[in-house]
Amino acid sequence: MSDTHFDFIVIGGGSAGYAAARTAHGEGLRVAVIDGAAELGGLCILRGCMPSKTLIESADRYISVRRAAEFGLKAQPLGVDVKAIRDRKRVLIADFAGYRQGQLEDGRFVLYRGHARFTDAHTVEVTPRDGTASFSVTSRYFCIATGSVAQVPPIPGLAEAGYWTSDEILDAEQLPESFAVLGGGAIALEMAHYLEGIGRKVTLIQRSAQFLTGMDPECSKVVEQAYTHRGITCHLDTKIHRVTLVNGRKHLEYTHAGKETSVTVDQILVAMGRYAATEGLDLHHAHVGLSGKKISVTPTMQSSQAHIFAAGDVCSPLDVVHVAIQQAEIAARNAARLSRGEVASEQMDYRLLLFGVFSHPQVAAVGAGEKELEEKGVPFVSASYPFNDHGKSIVMGETEGFVKMLAHKETGEILGATCVGPHATELIHEVVIAMHYRSKVQEFMLIPHYHPTLSEIWTYPAEECADQLEPV
Repeated sequence: MSDTHFDFIVIGGGSAGYAAARTAHGEGLRVAVIDGAAELGGLCILRGCMPSKTLIESADRYISVRRAAEFGLKAQPLGVDVKAIRDRKRVLIADFAGYRQGQLEDGRFVLYRGHARFTDAHTVEVTPRDGTASFSVTSRYFCIATGSVAQVPPIPGLAEAGYWTSDEILDAEQLPESFAVLGGGAIALEMAHYLEGIGRKVTLIQRSAQFLTGMDPECSKVVEQAYTHRGITCHLDTKIHRVTLVNGRKHLEYTHAGKETSVTVDQILVAMGRYAATEGLDLHHAHVGLSGKKISVTPTMQSSQAHIFAAGDVCSPLDVVHVAIQQAEIAARNAARLSRGEVASEQMDYRLLLFGVFSHPQVAAVGAGEKELEEKGVPFVSASYPFNDHGKSIVMGETEGFVKMLAHKETGEILGATCVGPHATELIHEVVIAMHYRSKVQEFMLIPHYHPTLSEIWTYPAEECADQLEPV
């Protein structure tokens, strides 16, 4: 075998790429990883999940200080040291990234630090980051795991006025006093929470009529009310016309609910989602099909070319790390099966699709929503219960939000759940485990729950769903 011919080449060294490489190596394949980023580690570690949650943790602590008197405590919010928050984040992320770098460089894989592009269906050209000459490598199988990049809308004047994306805000040593946050998804809501949490003035400007498009509209209502109560200006159903500079500040003119309005801020944060990083891969040379910018894949994680797999944000219906890792592992195992002359039989199962937002209140959901079940014609019952009538959340002073459970109307099997409120991203896992074992609400309501805890709130919608079931 040539030194530049492999069984499995992974393009991208983030969470999905590393998972694919590690799994393929474990299956006995000769593996190469090609990563052209300035730093090894991937989006989640360097500019996504971990740094954002580190900053949010500081905001959460500061909000507790701001609310001290409510709990009979004497404390004053004396201010925020943004540089210290940033430095703490850097230390933690350097440790996470260093560990991932060590994993990629421990000798299990050949690691190429450069950008890859396909020249045919089995060959990629690598352009090294160090400026040395390009070279070609070949492989029997590939996994494309190049992730995603921030989406910036073509708003007149935006580029000229200047803006930040999450990349800038996550590593800022100083933060201006006011922000317009463009977007209404997870990144927008999390960064708005962080900024207001440490004392910045925030205006949230969302195009659609609700936050978290695609989720239960009640989630949006709760978050909008909670954010408004905190002093965040929430403008939904908007269309931005232009951005101009006025005395060094950014002036946005837009339509809000059919009325012309404007806001002037120190900085604009564009958080309108991300798109698949497929540009520059020259996928047409390998005849790999796209849906928009995303790679079209089958449940086996194969693209239109059966030997070219994909995993993570570059192809996923939901851009979250645990799904990316699962996709990557399935891709690698299926490639190994093909290499042994077997069928690529393992498929992704999105029944337990899980999503969380580290806003305040937090939002989390698993499984199917009401709209999806209605469209599929699945008979179901639903029930919800509010945190403002729940003992533990009242004691905590965290009463915004609710939990909702959906169950099959005939069998009682739990089909989905939503949680908006305190520690929602943790609470949702109780239902995930129940759904994994295909628990029915009749069974779930009988599981002992300690009192008083947040977790016991799930028993109320489960019991109400059970009462609605059709008799068998």
